[in-house]
Amino acid sequence: MEKLTPREEELMRCFWEHGPLFVRELVDLSPEPKPHFNTLSTMVRTLESKGYVGHKAYGATYQYFPLVGEAEFSRRTLGGVIRKYFENSYLGAVSALVEEEKISVEELRGLIERIDRQNHE
Repeated sequence: MEKLTPREEELMRCFWEHGPLFVRELVDLSPEPKPHFNTLSTMVRTLESKGYVGHKAYGATYQYFPLVGEAEFSRRTLGGVIRKYFENSYLGAVSALVEEEKISVEELRGLIERIDRQNHE
């Protein structure tokens, strides 16, 4: 899937949190200063061309809905980061987290135990 800009990710979060939305609703959900309707409409159509949202027509008005779930997006994004920055090594990514003290050795042990339990069920 094509990469999203930070603003496109924000729009996807709106869809994931609120479900199907009309562009006018996206404007209402946006923080101040509110973006122009046409700006959001263009961004949503870009999300649609990238395969992230679809739409249902109600006359001349479209209601947009997510085609990609948040969990799937997170997995793909994490996979891209690991490929790009850790030479496709998940072990390298976890090692970096431990070295940077973002995850403790105890938390890592707990994760290993949880994985072991899942594998033996």
